[in-house]
Amino acid sequence: MMAGSKMSAPLALVLVLSVLLTGVAHAAGPEMDPYKILGVTRSASQAEIKKVYKRLAKEWHPDKNKSPGAEDMFIKITKSYEILSSEDKRANYDRYGQTDDTQPYGGNGRYGQRQEGFYFDESFFNFPFNSKNQRDFADSKYTLHFNQYVNEVVPDSYKRPYLIKITSDWCFSCIHIEPVWKEVVQEMETLGVGIGVVDVGYERRLANHLGAHRTPSILGVINGKVTFFHYAVAKEHLRQFVEDLLPQRLVEWVTDKNYLQFLSSWHELNKPHVLLFDQVPVVPLLYKLTAFAYKDYLQFGYVDQGLSETADLQKQFNINTYAPTMLVFKESIEKPADIIQAKGMKKQIIDEFMSNNRFLLVPRLVNQKLFDELCPVKQFHRRRKYCVLLITGDEETFSFGNHAFLSFASTNSKEVVRFSYVYQRLQQPLCDIFMQNKDTAESPAQVVILERRNAAGKALFKPVTAWNGSDDDKQRLLEELERLQKDPSILVHDAMLPELNNEFASMFVIRWIYASYDYLSEVIDDILHNNWREMMPLLSLIFSALFILFGTVVVQAFSDSSEDKQTKPKAKDWTKSENGSPGNGSASSRPPKKNFVEVTELTDITYMSNLVKLRPGHMNIVLVLTDASKNILLGKYAKEVYSFTGSLTLHFSFLNIDKHGEWMDTLLEYAQDAMQIDEDDAGNHKMDYTGYVLALNGHKKYLCLFKPVYTGEDIDSKSSEDEGAASGGRSRSSSRDDNPPRRSKRSRSLSTLQIHHKLDRLGLWMERLMEGTLPRYYIPTWPGLDKITPSK
Repeated sequence: MMAGSKMSAPLALVLVLSVLLTGVAHAAGPEMDPYKILGVTRSASQAEIKKVYKRLAKEWHPDKNKSPGAEDMFIKITKSYEILSSEDKRANYDRYGQTDDTQPYGGNGRYGQRQEGFYFDESFFNFPFNSKNQRDFADSKYTLHFNQYVNEVVPDSYKRPYLIKITSDWCFSCIHIEPVWKEVVQEMETLGVGIGVVDVGYERRLANHLGAHRTPSILGVINGKVTFFHYAVAKEHLRQFVEDLLPQRLVEWVTDKNYLQFLSSWHELNKPHVLLFDQVPVVPLLYKLTAFAYKDYLQFGYVDQGLSETADLQKQFNINTYAPTMLVFKESIEKPADIIQAKGMKKQIIDEFMSNNRFLLVPRLVNQKLFDELCPVKQFHRRRKYCVLLITGDEETFSFGNHAFLSFASTNSKEVVRFSYVYQRLQQPLCDIFMQNKDTAESPAQVVILERRNAAGKALFKPVTAWNGSDDDKQRLLEELERLQKDPSILVHDAMLPELNNEFASMFVIRWIYASYDYLSEVIDDILHNNWREMMPLLSLIFSALFILFGTVVVQAFSDSSEDKQTKPKAKDWTKSENGSPGNGSASSRPPKKNFVEVTELTDITYMSNLVKLRPGHMNIVLVLTDASKNILLGKYAKEVYSFTGSLTLHFSFLNIDKHGEWMDTLLEYAQDAMQIDEDDAGNHKMDYTGYVLALNGHKKYLCLFKPVYTGEDIDSKSSEDEGAASGGRSRSSSRDDNPPRRSKRSRSLSTLQIHHKLDRLGLWMERLMEGTLPRYYIPTWPGLDKITPSK
């Protein structure tokens, strides 16, 4: 009997494990069945699956559905649609009953099919006590999903760094780092650092996007760039990791020797300057984070009160040595414009202090972003904002008037009035609208009062007086401001204002050098810490670059030698051509420059090479057109993108929407959450995508979208393409309001002109694309070839 009991114990254990395994398999099956989640049959077509997915996605979207299980249901619906919308994934599931989520995390795609025999999966160890509902509440507060990361975290990372933990439901190592993680989160969140948690069991797509191949992992995100933490998880190491994420040139060390140079640069940088006095020998992390958040508005300096080289500076501004002191300097470097002093400076107090001192008393309009903030568009009658603009120059003859305008603005006490100035030679299109004297060579300084009415550029304005800084000019301006307060209708002129030039664009080379330095430092750090699996893409890129460079040098050497042999006997012929035609002779000394843009059509044949298999770092700029608008739009498109053809990473194509309309609809449907494109908004009629431009990154699977904005002129006015956009805007408004309907020929001409002007602002959009400031809309996968309608 004893032997029988001993024999039955292992047998009972095996039976219990078999029952558990069978229960887990049966429990996991229905939960992961995409057909049951979407409520469709196995014979459902792609159109039926798409229709059901759109309905369920609207119903269970967390922004619209506030029920506790809405987020989980929305994730399941999205993953189910990703499986069933892909023919390969759907066939794999139908054949083996397997989805990507059932594979071990980090598994290679080559092992996607189920092998014969028994294997253990991570889900086998996912016991009920470790379910999502029982997870740590602190982690649930910071849980991220893919759309939230793309639409919120990445844009916000340009103002503050993010610290993100990669974890899973069943991770023994994650338990050991929890105490340190909670302590670091409590400290960093009060300083302004963003916190996030990614659970690979529920957000595998986001984890793959971040490049996280193991749990636990900790990474930082700043300026949209991901950096992994490689050291032991300790509070000091994580704090240093956050400091290392920040750029190195945020705060300048200021002493008695360089403080005048630091404060005097307000005119060149067009920013107020902030000085922090403290006795700490290193710049506090809170101050560095503040400097990063307000780097576009303020220039930051730090004064160490413990150094003897700062004694005169402390004495001059009467700094208290017992508490940190913060000073803001604007146009005057002798006296601070504002001051704050406290023993324990909190983030909320510092943010309020910075927000109230973001601008100079009279800032210069140097770009469109600053213009939008200083002179915002009118929203409500009680929130009107008027901008008093001085149109002047940077020559010495204008200095007296500029100083007089600054002294007049410093006495202003009205919150609804903002003062600013602009250099005429740097913002000529804007000044041409306001200046009554069109002779730009001898134009005197002038003051204009304006009010912006809409975001498209419409504004009301009135030229007040020619400005030389005299008492009469000041009195006349004061009287006009008093009249404006009583009667806003004195702004009798209206115009469509053009977008301002970015005067700091010339500093792009310097910013590129700094960014390259930071990138090289990151690469060296990755080489020292990453494993071989993570290093393979980088090593492959390095060896490919060396191979291409070596091959280019060899080919160039052989080609140069052969060309020298061919050109020697023809030297006399070249001399003759030079004597015969001097113009041809000068051009023959070097290869002719291209005067055209190579634009290829995106078709079934070019689809794979021009998009799906586009090399990393390359983008395809695709113009959407129709048969009717092809000739008009291609000419305008070539003119707008011609200045960007020097970039080897840009390719230019066009897509005929008459032939490939289904592909366009499918692509924008994938990005509908980020782009807020909805069938209900479009109505029952088909949307017109003529004139849209798509910047497609085939490797990283995202797109940037340009929507056409008509800024053309009336058919009766001159159609010269060299005239300012503002005059075109005035003609547009008059043609809409005053002109009667035209005859059929006139309507066709007007239609052609409107199509031609759809790409008027494409050049500005291309500049923002090259700067990396455009929003990116990520998609799960490019539409397959079957999504492209065959050519008619």
